[in-house]
Amino acid sequence: MKRKLFLLTILAVLLSGVTSVSAQIVVPPPGGVFTDPNWLKIDYHRVNIDIENQIATTSVDMQFTNQGESLAEGTFIFPLPKGAAVDQLTMWVDGQAIDAKILQADEARGIYDRIVRQYRDPALLEYIGNDVIQANVFPIPPGDKRRIEIAYSQVLEVDNGLINVTYPMNATGSRRIDEMSISVNVRGNDAISSIYSPSHNVAISRAQDTDTAFRAGFESYNYLPDADFSLFYGIASDTINLNLLTYRESASEDGFFMLLVQPPLTVEAENIIPRDIIVVLDQSGSMDGEKWDQARKAAAYVLDNLNPEDRFNVVLFSTGWRIYSRGMETPAQAQGAIDWINGQEAVGGTDINGALTTALDMVGERPAAVLFLTDGLATEGETASQRILENLENAAPANARIFTFGVGNDVDTFLLDSIVEAHRGTGSYVRPGESIDEKVASLYNKINAPVLTDVELAFDDDIITEWTYPDTLPDLFAGEQLTLVGRYRGSADDIAIRLTGTVDNTAQTFTYSGNEFPARAGGEPFIAQLWATRRIGDLLSEIRLKGENRELVDSVVSLSVRYGIITPYTSFLIEEDDILSQAGRDRAMTEFAEEAQILADTTTGASAVDAASTTLDLQAAQAPIQNNFRYASPSDGGGAGGLMLPLTPTAQGTAAPGNTFYDADDEAAAEPAESVNPIQTVAGKTFILQSGVWTDTTFAPDTMETVKIEFLSDAYFDLLTEQPQLGAYLALGERVIVVVDGTAYEITSEA
Repeated sequence: MKRKLFLLTILAVLLSGVTSVSAQIVVPPPGGVFTDPNWLKIDYHRVNIDIENQIATTSVDMQFTNQGESLAEGTFIFPLPKGAAVDQLTMWVDGQAIDAKILQADEARGIYDRIVRQYRDPALLEYIGNDVIQANVFPIPPGDKRRIEIAYSQVLEVDNGLINVTYPMNATGSRRIDEMSISVNVRGNDAISSIYSPSHNVAISRAQDTDTAFRAGFESYNYLPDADFSLFYGIASDTINLNLLTYRESASEDGFFMLLVQPPLTVEAENIIPRDIIVVLDQSGSMDGEKWDQARKAAAYVLDNLNPEDRFNVVLFSTGWRIYSRGMETPAQAQGAIDWINGQEAVGGTDINGALTTALDMVGERPAAVLFLTDGLATEGETASQRILENLENAAPANARIFTFGVGNDVDTFLLDSIVEAHRGTGSYVRPGESIDEKVASLYNKINAPVLTDVELAFDDDIITEWTYPDTLPDLFAGEQLTLVGRYRGSADDIAIRLTGTVDNTAQTFTYSGNEFPARAGGEPFIAQLWATRRIGDLLSEIRLKGENRELVDSVVSLSVRYGIITPYTSFLIEEDDILSQAGRDRAMTEFAEEAQILADTTTGASAVDAASTTLDLQAAQAPIQNNFRYASPSDGGGAGGLMLPLTPTAQGTAAPGNTFYDADDEAAAEPAESVNPIQTVAGKTFILQSGVWTDTTFAPDTMETVKIEFLSDAYFDLLTEQPQLGAYLALGERVIVVVDGTAYEITSEA
């Protein structure tokens, strides 16, 4: 991913209160080495990015507090973004301008190398090739604060219909930030289609009066940066927009692709596909009380928000089932149905088979959505899950979609997830304490305005695509973006992609030409990890619904190791000391095979709902997993089957990858703090921290020999000169193993 923003790094020298220097303690750039991680506290880090017609103006406001006992003064270094308008960059400290000078990349490289040699900190190597601005700052007395404001502008390029803006979130290294916020405000002359962040969970607000503007925001407190902020947005060109992103690690491997499909944000009422909505509510005795009250509110919300040409019906079920009307009704009858539902009480058993087959028998020629809500297992009528699924398969027309809501922990997750898989809907689980009506309303708002059904994608014959997720494409709804990821073989620079579907029983085809599937290495590395996340979710779902087998187990283990995907079921990544060896891989497979069998055998209860929810989240992931988690086993508070917990600061502070806490009088590196995130993804490669060495997951210790190079030796810097792209990997720390073009380079801290 191209860096378009600068990195703020701090090189501070701690001085005594007298003129002579009593000690030198350096606070270096991200991934650096420092004696006291709390010495320089970041009170806030606020970023505002204003983009108007592709001109991005970035304003940064940061405040630091010197928590040390002595005077601090130092130098700020800014690696500049490509194409930044440097004459618009200003930097202030407490209202006074700071003199700064621009250093060209070659001169900056010399500074980077000297810093690395002097302070044994390779973090700056990531920015080899960047021009920098260097500026001295005023001393910061103990307890004092310093505020820094920076502004610069740059032109953002359009690539394949998408504009990308990034901001390096590791600009504060390993320090937690009391208050972190990023605001992006976009305005332009062209309509905006897709908006997507692969790095952060951003809130998006589109302008009410125009389709040419939007705002995106991210905010967090006590924040530990773990990934650069990145945001893509597309320029609208057709009724349904399609944008392509690709990634290929090397020309000899299959590539990855990602499609962003954005239907219109809104459509006129007459252009919304008329459909039938059938609400199926569990009225059994276990629903009595708050759950039944919320379920009735959920049904009322759906019926109050029907489109003018929609039709509806309602099925209530317990011991048997009841229907509101013998035929499909218009929205004019919605209030009557709401009143009818509100007059019902929750009593009796649970006849799921009878209720759903009755609902499916109501489906006519229109597209139909069945909203099915239950809090329990089938106890009446047909109770065998497999037989229920067979009956639904026989009863369901091709134009019916079933959306399920499992309430509480006593539901049959196998049945609900199998229904969703077979009938092209989506599933949700309402956990104890969550609101049923809010969950139902959230889903219904997303599927309320269908614009294309029976969706399929086709590519020109020059490209072979496979392992695409979602495997079965959902219907397209106004304002709801579809994100598709997959693998591709072959290459071509002018591929047509055809999107087909049905509008009001009429076939429609949209053709998008000029798409490039490159043969060369490069592109957006996050796509590979997102694909692996969804692939693992699909494999876990297959294990849950069809049973454990050796092939599925091997695939999950291999993908988890290669792409560093930690889930509650792949904790072997951080528990196996030699996961990259065949012996470690075999132990991981044995361990996971046992968990996979439990996963397949457990269909109800809290652990089953946890597993189902996790699987659904992985399958529908919109961004790669950020692995700032640790695994807690059942013995140390993880509960049955273990749990993923956020990393927390240690007593000495919070370490980040590549950071080591040093004793002020000892230059030998200590062991990394326990809270160090043991997995890092850098420029498309995944590294695991093993015995203090950041090791490329493509390294095979059983079959590969390493080329050993001493850290900070002449050979080390010669290698960087010959292959500057290695800087991003070597920035991880003093001890690194990285595989490039089949050669494994091992950076050692010993001669």
